[in-house]
Amino acid sequence: MITGVCLRLIVIAVGLLTVAQAHARGVYQEPAAFIDEVFAGDPPVPKALWISGKAREGAERILGHPPPSLRVRYWQREKRTAWILEEIGKEQPITAGIVVDNGQIERVKVLVFRESRGWEVRYPFFTDQFKGTRLGADAALDRSIDGITGATLSVRALKKLVRLALFYHQWVSTDP
Repeated sequence: MITGVCLRLIVIAVGLLTVAQAHARGVYQEPAAFIDEVFAGDPPVPKALWISGKAREGAERILGHPPPSLRVRYWQREKRTAWILEEIGKEQPITAGIVVDNGQIERVKVLVFRESRGWEVRYPFFTDQFKGTRLGADAALDRSIDGITGATLSVRALKKLVRLALFYHQWVSTDP
């Protein structure tokens, strides 16, 4: 038999869980504001990378599925590129802004999070792990990234996006 105190505790726990999940979803920064911030209010004209041929094969190998579009918009100033990319966590896309400078990650930021779980990937304690990361052999990251218990799919999605941004950066920085 559930006592009145236990029932109240269960209601409070469910309420807190619901509030936490609702709070996790959201737009943390608009993509346009991210690009403005990255380029100190003076963003370059966006360019488009057409995802075809070997670029498509490489992107598909990294994502584990075909890329969702035929082209990707990016911003480039000298050896620095910025990308707004999306990948499904569990059921919904996670939108991230990724900056690559001279072949290594400068910044990763979760801009829009739509999943009910795994929102911890938005915090700097996780995203800062990617700073300085490069693309290694077989389009893998050159260092390991610690996961987050309960956010496995979101972590996996962000790792894919970082690898993809590094791959795209290589693609636009060299003339394959």
